[in-house]
Amino acid sequence: MRWRSYFELRRERPISGWIVFAAIFLALVASHASLLRLPYYWDEAGYYIPAAWDFFRLGSLIPVSTLTNAHPPLPSVFLAFAWKLFGYSPLVTRVTVLAFAALGLAAVGRLAMRLVGVATVAFWTVALTALYPVWFAQSSLAHADIFSAAFTLWGLAYALPARDRLLPRMSWAAALCFALAALAKETAIAIPLTLAAYSLFESYRAPGMARIRLWRESAWLVASALPLAAWYGYHRWKTGFLFGNPEFLRYNAQANLEPARFLAAFVHRLLHLTAHMNLFVPVLMALAALLLAPRHDRDQEAAGDDCEEGNRLLRAAVEPAALSRIVFLLLMNAVFFSVLGGALLTRYLLPMYPLILLVAVSTFYRRVPYWQGLALITAAAFLLGIFIDPPYGFAPEDNLAYARMIRLHQAGIAALEERCPGATVLTAWPASDELTRPELGYVRKPFAVARIEDFTAAEIARAAQKPEDYSTALVFSTKEEIASPLFTLGATGKAMDERYFGLHHDLLPDEIARQLGGALLWKQEERNQWIALIRFERVTVDPARKQ
Repeated sequence: MRWRSYFELRRERPISGWIVFAAIFLALVASHASLLRLPYYWDEAGYYIPAAWDFFRLGSLIPVSTLTNAHPPLPSVFLAFAWKLFGYSPLVTRVTVLAFAALGLAAVGRLAMRLVGVATVAFWTVALTALYPVWFAQSSLAHADIFSAAFTLWGLAYALPARDRLLPRMSWAAALCFALAALAKETAIAIPLTLAAYSLFESYRAPGMARIRLWRESAWLVASALPLAAWYGYHRWKTGFLFGNPEFLRYNAQANLEPARFLAAFVHRLLHLTAHMNLFVPVLMALAALLLAPRHDRDQEAAGDDCEEGNRLLRAAVEPAALSRIVFLLLMNAVFFSVLGGALLTRYLLPMYPLILLVAVSTFYRRVPYWQGLALITAAAFLLGIFIDPPYGFAPEDNLAYARMIRLHQAGIAALEERCPGATVLTAWPASDELTRPELGYVRKPFAVARIEDFTAAEIARAAQKPEDYSTALVFSTKEEIASPLFTLGATGKAMDERYFGLHHDLLPDEIARQLGGALLWKQEERNQWIALIRFERVTVDPARKQ
């Protein structure tokens, strides 16, 4: 059988990888056009943009204007390079991130062709990955995860066993891609190390030369960790901390080792990998498709392609050698990110979603007569997930809820600038950064800020004890409060999420104004999110000037 360098829509005309990348990139820019000028959001504003801004201005790989978390510097380098070429703006940032999202989707197409070898399967896997709400939202957000996912997926394209045995696994290319992925986000190193462990285990059952080949592959995969180790050594030399500041290490690793916390997180991670944001639609349809017998491939027979005896007329599927590695990767990522990461953010699992969709789409293709209808149903479910919030709590960055949050904050800060110029503002993160860092795109001139953690009853009571610290309050929803009797956590689940995963309940603006003794000046709501401005008639002391 002849195999093309990329995937082909017509057998006689292979499509250049550069054309595929350009087409994907233009489609992403068009589909994200309304989001490209939004100012920075949440962890963008809290770490990634300040870190890149410091490198852009000062050439420092370690941020100085925010606490260092020991995150590797590759995203900062890419963003600073783009700003150097085209100027500093959210538009340049988001288009740059879209370019890496397109690079990742191009890798998904290459991976599908190597593992299945069918153009339509590759097309639908790429399209569904692009439409999956978590990937769609992350495609224009300047988090390290999208950079890391792009390199990780290229590494997987070179590391996983191809359907055509004449296509070798390019261990050195996989190691290079995985090394770049780890220099974008340190947790990406878990994937090559997982594959290395799998190859070592497999080598004990392999004969002679096959065993040596597996050892060599494992060595390359382990070697991909060396640049990350060098970065941590540099960070330790410059800061005295190996894995970031002590609070960051405690929150993301040391505080997560309780068995109860691990089990709760593991359940969340399994749901993230099988059901979150309508992912249950392709997963359940793929499981149902397994009840059907594999179908014969008449196109393959007519083309006269050579196949192994017994498989000649059966439609292609992901080979067992690759499928077993994919399942192992999914399981190990669920375990790994149940221990690491204080917040259960789905973007940590970003490279896993294309693998799930590839297995689902290839199952449709192999077993269902009108399989592209199932792909269309999946696409429709994902499109709904982009715009319609699920009936349970979720991170706004998992769909376009993040854009609503940004626009609410823009409106609230505009009202603050118009009605209370020069005020000292009581607020919580991320608005505290939005008001004090003009480079984030919300204010022209920074405000003095009195910071609290959130707008729970305990934090508002604490703020009420120091009324002289602020003259205005900018309050907003920090969590999506979704009341659905079908998706209640129960008393035990709620208590565990409050203890381990930061679940809390903000007071409403009227109640905050009443407890703080202020007047509600302005308020705006959209779906389950809100923001409000509260004014106080009293003399304040700038917190920055207090001794």
